[in-house]
Amino acid sequence: MGPAVVEAIERNTVQAVAPEQVDEGLPGWLLPMDRGTVGRAQCAVPLSHAAPEPALIDTIAERYRANGFSVAWRLPELPEWDAFTRALGERGFVRTQPTQTHIAEAAELLRRLPGPPQGIELRLADTPDAAWLAMFLGEGLDPVDGASRSRALSRAVGTRFASLSEAGQTLACGAASFSHGWLGVHGMRTAARQRGRGLAGMVLRAMAGEALRRGIPRVFLQVTADNTAALALYQRAGFQLAWPYAYWRN
Repeated sequence: MGPAVVEAIERNTVQAVAPEQVDEGLPGWLLPMDRGTVGRAQCAVPLSHAAPEPALIDTIAERYRANGFSVAWRLPELPEWDAFTRALGERGFVRTQPTQTHIAEAAELLRRLPGPPQGIELRLADTPDAAWLAMFLGEGLDPVDGASRSRALSRAVGTRFASLSEAGQTLACGAASFSHGWLGVHGMRTAARQRGRGLAGMVLRAMAGEALRRGIPRVFLQVTADNTAALALYQRAGFQLAWPYAYWRN
């Protein structure tokens, strides 16, 4: 994956999760800092996959500590990064939450995914309404994490908020971040009792259509490596693995 693509996707990602502050003073890195629960808003992330010298670890850690934030990392799982992650392990950081970045063409999503049937209403809004926010607090979800995620996504710049509803009930939602030439898909949620109806695919299709209307042909998303249901949907939609990554925390 070329460095321009990596940088565009990572900048879109950080913009979408709207951290409290971002240190951009270190060439080749974004250092988002946040006290919420969204990992992507808290972790140092490289803007290319060319691995830096492990000595940079202490420089980055000091920037977080000087601002009163815990030190954490979100790093690609590539052979070039072995020395860097080995040095993190020597400093007490532990690999967690293996995740994957996937990419697709917006036109392919439109071709493969169905639109909503009669009776299901699609809404794309510039701000999230109460029903959209409530999707993060539903059955089976952590209320603290859900509240933090919905707040982070709702304060982002350049994001539109998609939802599907039926008979006045919101069934599924997602946040579409349009920046740096990409549609970033974030905050996908389906109500627990509505799963299995293909609603997430309908939300994705609506986002892809909006991206094409804006002249944005490419889409990315991030999904945990153990989320088999989501991975199956994304594969059917035409997504392909761009790179795997993991979090490092102590």
